Amino acid sequence: MIPPRTLRIESGETTRTIYVIGTELRVQLNRCAPSQCKFFSIKCNPTVQFRVEAGASAASVAMATPAGGSFLSPQLLTKNTVVFISMKLASELVNDSKLSVRFYGNKSELLGNAVLHLTAVEISLDIDADRDGIVERNNPNKASWKWGPNGHGAILLVNCDCESTFRKELDSEDEEITRVSDLKDMSKMILRTRGPAVLPEGYKLSLHISRSHAESVRVFRTSGKPQGSTLKYLLFKLFQKDYPLVLNKEQLAGEVPYVGGDSQQELFVEGIRFPDKDFDGLITINLSLLEPSGQGFPETPIYTDKVMFRVAPWIMTPNTLKPVEVFVCSTSDNYDFLKAIKSLVQSSGYKLKICHEYMNRGDRWMQDEIEFGYIDSPHQRIPVVLDSPRDRELEDFPYDVLLGPDFGYVTRYPVNERVSSLDSFGNLEVSPPVTVNGKKYPLGRIIIGVAFPTTAHGRNMTKVIQDFLWAQKVQEPIALYSDWLVVGHVDEFMTFVPAPDRKGFRLLLASPDAGYKLFRSLQVKGHGSAKLFQGKEEEISVDELMSNEEFRAENVYVQNCIDWNRDILKKELGLDDEDIIDLPILFKVFSEEDNRAAAYYPDMVNMLVLGKNLGIPKPFGPQVRGTCALEAEMRSLLEPLGLNCTFIDDFASYHKLLGEVHCGSNVRREPFEFRWWNLE
Repeated sequence: MIPPRTLRIESGETTRTIYVIGTELRVQLNRCAPSQCKFFSIKCNPTVQFRVEAGASAASVAMATPAGGSFLSPQLLTKNTVVFISMKLASELVNDSKLSVRFYGNKSELLGNAVLHLTAVEISLDIDADRDGIVERNNPNKASWKWGPNGHGAILLVNCDCESTFRKELDSEDEEITRVSDLKDMSKMILRTRGPAVLPEGYKLSLHISRSHAESVRVFRTSGKPQGSTLKYLLFKLFQKDYPLVLNKEQLAGEVPYVGGDSQQELFVEGIRFPDKDFDGLITINLSLLEPSGQGFPETPIYTDKVMFRVAPWIMTPNTLKPVEVFVCSTSDNYDFLKAIKSLVQSSGYKLKICHEYMNRGDRWMQDEIEFGYIDSPHQRIPVVLDSPRDRELEDFPYDVLLGPDFGYVTRYPVNERVSSLDSFGNLEVSPPVTVNGKKYPLGRIIIGVAFPTTAHGRNMTKVIQDFLWAQKVQEPIALYSDWLVVGHVDEFMTFVPAPDRKGFRLLLASPDAGYKLFRSLQVKGHGSAKLFQGKEEEISVDELMSNEEFRAENVYVQNCIDWNRDILKKELGLDDEDIIDLPILFKVFSEEDNRAAAYYPDMVNMLVLGKNLGIPKPFGPQVRGTCALEAEMRSLLEPLGLNCTFIDDFASYHKLLGEVHCGSNVRREPFEFRWWNLE
């Protein structure tokens, strides 16, 4: 309920004001009555309604509009007598309604008369508060925001794509609308008014925002088209923008024209920045009716309407969502790898995008440079790439190649923090949807790797990236311990694959224990002389591997690190042991100083997931009757889930450089069907 607006009238004077439909004017009669006044009476047009209250200490007196325009009989004036004035219909002419108050010393002694001329207008600043894609009139919940399927509040996209394909610049960095197509990335806001052809002299409508929101939003309006000759229109087009800027960080308030009659004016709200540590994503926009105060004084607001938006979060997509296109780099030494990836992608029915060497400049780690996600609203949904701060030779690829019309871009770069390997996005994953202790995460949970809590000098993902991920709210992050790895990425020991049962997926974890169990079984069956890495310079038999006590101790340490993360994942994702598959992968500690490890043979958990088809690093395990024992074990674990295993040779071009298939590829996937604003 809008509180009544206090209005001053004076005995012996005529006051003129605008009344806004749906509000009340409050006149305290004792303040404006002559000093000797003891009684009053009221007369008004039939278009005006009023009621009189004598204060809390006396009974309220309800007075209807007098019939035939006659004065009410004089009423006793108390120090708390208040008149509440309202109107139901908008005016056709300025000052076309009237209310008069007569003041008396006694019931027959007239002391003075105060006259009030009223112009009634309807004003409504409207948004899509019920999230159905339609800007409805005066939704009662438009000034607040609530999560959930029964929630309310409008949604605003960050305008982070680029309508131009030449001399690229983020649309959010442009203070002008140069293409009509850019409007679809903005949220529509409608100013609806009803009233006389013009407002009384000096009155105006003004949009305004707080300084704290000014860095996050811009507002444009449509400009009126002049009537008349073609020449007049051409001159208008030459000197007048179609979509003038109303609000930005330098202009916190801006006048919007009052059109008159029963009209509506479209405005377009542009998101400038994503939620972050210093911005919760909520933005309030105000529309005020300003009244002139007198020459030399600023106008004062007499009515304010408010609307609220929430900026849409950046959302990651898990392996269980359908792929759209696969990205991989072409380098001078990965021809066979690229050929195998191309075959897998094409047979799976998806698109392959190759980043050639003139662009990647020898940087093959496509997964580390970018993370694909999207932003979503009832009226528009676009993919958005998050560019990591690693900024090696691939640094230009996301901006120069991916950014474009309906393809957004966002990045975060630390100012006072050192970027480490943990800031590469092989260290950024997301789970499929889960339910944990009754709490639903229908968009999954983000997973990052950090240093062990007791490590004084460990590497961490920079705070600016972590703050950004946490601020999106809809995929509450989980921090794992990954600093025990040389490279330090969570995708070196875990991934998710779709499954037809249980929770709809399985968590795959690297497991030295599973590796030793498999190799012990080979020894028992008389295959201890079978060799790993056949055809490679570092061939070694199962017996030699199993007799290496130092190597065994290293893998006990690695298993402890993975088990720590296993327990976190079970707790934070609500998983049982039946939801986890342990893959037989051994690790080698490469640095005695800090005991950081990497996969000993190609890391099979670091796979490319394309629906039911998996591109798995070829492990070059021991051959038993012409079959790789590691490949056979992987098939026995994954094929019962309906998954197809394709083993890709990445040994020389990726594994020897401490990366694998997943590190060298990236997948843009379809968005969730679930809409983020329906989160409970």
